[in-house]
Amino acid sequence: MKANVGSIDRTIRILVGACLIAATLFGVIGPWGWLGLVPLATGIFRFCPAYCPFGFRTCTIEK
Repeated sequence: MKANVGSIDRTIRILVGACLIAATLFGVIGPWGWLGLVPLATGIFRFCPAYCPFGFRTCTIEK
């Protein structure tokens, strides 16, 4: 797995994922907030499987 998630994209994914999980834990939103695990994991691992079929990447190309 090559990294295909850049630093800004990564930061946004981690923040959104953590906020969704926190909102679920505090009872602000329902159980669908556990979907926040997806952006959190893709941000941590710097790899998004949805980008692969389209050849999309938000990180710099390694030389």
